[in-house]
Amino acid sequence: MHRIYLDNQSGTRLDARVLQLILPFFDQQYGNAQSMHTLGQQAKDAMEKARVQVADLIGARNEEMYFTATASEANNLAVKGIAQAYQAKGKHIIVSAIEHFSVLNCGKRLGQAGFDVTYLPVDKDGLISPEDLKKALRPDTTLVSIQLANSEIGTVQPIAELSVIAREKGVIFHTDAVYAAGFMDIDVNQLGVNALTLSGNQFYGPKGAAALFLKKGVRITPQTDGGVQEAGRRAGTENIPAIVGFGAACELVKKEMPQFLPEIIRLRDRLIKELPEKIEYVYLNGHPLKRTPHNANFSIEFIEGEAMMLFLDQEGIYVSSGSACANKALKLSHVLTAIDVDAAVGQGSLSLTLSKYNNDNCIDSLLEHLPPTVERLRQMSPLFAHFQKTGKRQVAGPGTDYKHQHEHEEQEEH
Repeated sequence: MHRIYLDNQSGTRLDARVLQLILPFFDQQYGNAQSMHTLGQQAKDAMEKARVQVADLIGARNEEMYFTATASEANNLAVKGIAQAYQAKGKHIIVSAIEHFSVLNCGKRLGQAGFDVTYLPVDKDGLISPEDLKKALRPDTTLVSIQLANSEIGTVQPIAELSVIAREKGVIFHTDAVYAAGFMDIDVNQLGVNALTLSGNQFYGPKGAAALFLKKGVRITPQTDGGVQEAGRRAGTENIPAIVGFGAACELVKKEMPQFLPEIIRLRDRLIKELPEKIEYVYLNGHPLKRTPHNANFSIEFIEGEAMMLFLDQEGIYVSSGSACANKALKLSHVLTAIDVDAAVGQGSLSLTLSKYNNDNCIDSLLEHLPPTVERLRQMSPLFAHFQKTGKRQVAGPGTDYKHQHEHEEQEEH
C-alpha cells in the first residue's frame, strides 16, 4: 500500500540531502560547540555556518538569529521574554485569537503574572483588521504577536501593514512564521518585524532545531537559565546535527522554492476546485486567495473529522482534522471557533497540506477514496438522516463553498 502524506502542517519529510549532511555530526564530528579543542571548534564552525544559512532565508543578519530546540520554545522566548524585558514600560500585550497554542498559552501565563492581554478577533476568513489593532493599542502596550500564516486554515495576515501600526506607537512586533517559512518568500525587513519564529522541520529539515530572529537592539529576558550559549539568551548544549540540518534545509529551500512552489500551488488549487465537486455540502475554510500555497482546509457537513481521518488512514492516506495540537480533543478547534464556523459543521474538519513530495497521484487517490468514506460516514449520521427526511440542515457558518469561492475571486479581481 502506498503512503500518501497530506499532513505537512505537522512536519515535512526530511530531504535526503539534508540527512547525508547531518550523519557525520553523530559519529565523526560529535564535539560540543562550547569546547576549545578541534572537535569542539568543528561543531562551532558548523553551527555558525547554519546560522548564516538560516539568516539568509529571511533577510536577517546572522548575529540576530538564536537557535532553539522547537518553534514553541522560540515563541515562548519571544512572547514571555520581550514582555518581561519591557514590563517597566507597560504590561499590556496583544495577540490574535488564532495563534498557535505556544503563543496563546504564553498570553495566559503572562495574564496570571499580572499582564493584561488583548486577543484580537478575526473575520470569517481568518484575517486581522488593521483598524482593530489600532484600537487595541494603548500607551502601556509593549508587544504585539500576530502569526504570518495560520497552520490550520492557511490564511496569510497583512503583517507588513500591521507592523507599521505597531511601530508608529513604539511597540515591538513579533510574528510566528513557522507555517509560512519554506513556502513563501520572507524578508524581515520588508515585513518590518522585530522578532520572527521559524522551524526547519516545516520545510524538509530535521525536528529538534528552530530559531528566533531578534532585531538588534530589542531586549529579551532569557527563559532558560544555564550557560552562555546563544549569547546568553538560550542556555543549553546545542543540538549540532539538527542545527546543521536546519541550516542546510534553509539553503536548499531558498534556492529551490521557485522550482517546486508552482506545482504545489497547482495541486492545492486542484483540491480546492475538485473536492467540492465530488462531495456535497463541503465548505472551504480560510481566505480563498490570501492563503499559503500548500493549504486546503474544508469543513464537510454531517460527519466527524476524526472518523474520516481514521478511515483514510486505513487506505494509507494521512491527513489532519483540526490543528495537530488539538485534534485529540473532540471539540471544535479554537481557529474554526474564531472564524465562527458552525459547531456541527466544523466537526467534519479536514486539513490537507502539501509538500514538494506530493503529486497528482496523491490528489487522485484522495479524490478516489474520500467520497465513499464521506458517504459511509453520512449513512451512520443521525444529522444526515434528519436532513434527508426533513430537508433541514445545520447552518454552514462562514466557510465558502466552491461557487461562493469564485464569487470572491471575481470581487478580488475588480
